[in-house]
Order: sequence, then C-alpha cells, then structure tokens
Amino acid sequence: MSTDQFGLAEGDYVPDPDRDTTLLLDAFYAALPGDLTGAMRVRQAELEAANQAMVVDEAARHNLRMTLALVAAYETLLPRLGADAAVAAVRAAFIEPLGDTMKEGTRAMLDHAPDAFRAMVEMSKSREEHAFGAAFVFDRAVDDEQRYHLDVHRCFYNDVMVANGTPELMPVMCAFDANWIEGIDPDRHGFRFERTTTIGTGGTHCPFHFSRA
Repeated sequence: MSTDQFGLAEGDYVPDPDRDTTLLLDAFYAALPGDLTGAMRVRQAELEAANQAMVVDEAARHNLRMTLALVAAYETLLPRLGADAAVAAVRAAFIEPLGDTMKEGTRAMLDHAPDAFRAMVEMSKSREEHAFGAAFVFDRAVDDEQRYHLDVHRCFYNDVMVANGTPELMPVMCAFDANWIEGIDPDRHGFRFERTTTIGTGGTHCPFHFSRA
C-alpha cells in the first residue's frame, strides 16, 4: 500500500473530507490504548449527536467528527492519566502517526511543481473551499503573484472545543499543521511560510502567510 495516502507527492491531491478524516482518525485511534478505543468511539458518537446543530455544511460534518474524536479520547483518558498527560497522549496520537507521510508528501509535491509557490496557494484555496467550508471565516488580506496572506478570523475547531469545554486541546489542533509546514524549504521552494499566532493559542486570528522568498 502506498504510504502517500493523501496523494500529495504527485501533486494530484484533491480534498476529500470523508476520506481524509477517516484516514486520520483510523491512525489516531490505532495510536491510543486499545482497551479504551471502543469507549472512545462510543463517546465520540454521543458527542456528534449532541453537537449536530453546529453542522452547517458537509465540510463541517467531517470537521466536527475529527474534533470530537480528540474530545472523546481526552475525556476517556483523563481519569486514568490526569489532564496534562491526557493532553500529551492525545497530541502524540493525533500528530505523530501521519507526520512523516504529510511532510514528505508536501515536500515531494513542491519539488515536482513547476511553481511551488503557486502550487501551495492553489492547494490552500482548494482546502479552504472543500475541507474547511462555511464554518470558518477567511480573509485574503493579500493575494497576488508574490504573496498569499490568508487570515482565519473564525475557527470551527475552536468553536467546537469551547462548546464542549475542552479549549486546552486547541494547541493540539494547531500543532498538527507542522506536519505540512515542515515540508516547506524556503531555499528549495522559493517561498516562505509564517504563522505567528493562532486563535487556539490565544491570538485574535490565525495568519497563514505565504510569500515568495
């Protein structure tokens, strides 16, 4: 089986929220204690049912599923591990299993693209529409041939975490992006990426800023 489950390396990635979320959650649960994952999945289903009012489109349905999987795992681990260790366990299970795959796939995509900056911008715009959807609020502060500066002013993941009393998990969601960010080599690809803060870590917005080097 290919290790590039998302089809990043050849530049043919198309956002598929159902497929992508399923791949991610299968890897997530496989990295958690096997004696607890059954209870976690049951709790996730309960949380999804209780939060259906937050689903505004198809993308939100899958983003809700992903976010509440973290909440369910955290709630289940909390009595056994305590808060800090439970957050750490959720973080490791969410970020690490597909980390190398995403980093290497992103780097290969950019290596093979005729214009790495343009390829990354096009992927970002596609994900904004298909993977994030109407539950997020974006502002394209700059969008030209030299810079693509996208600011997220409303984060659905944060809305879900706050609504379910687990804002302490938001840094885990934010840290997941390092999996693809680390695939960008400014000297090699001709552009740099900057994200100086996030809503989930206390910022007023999340700046995703791509600029040609």
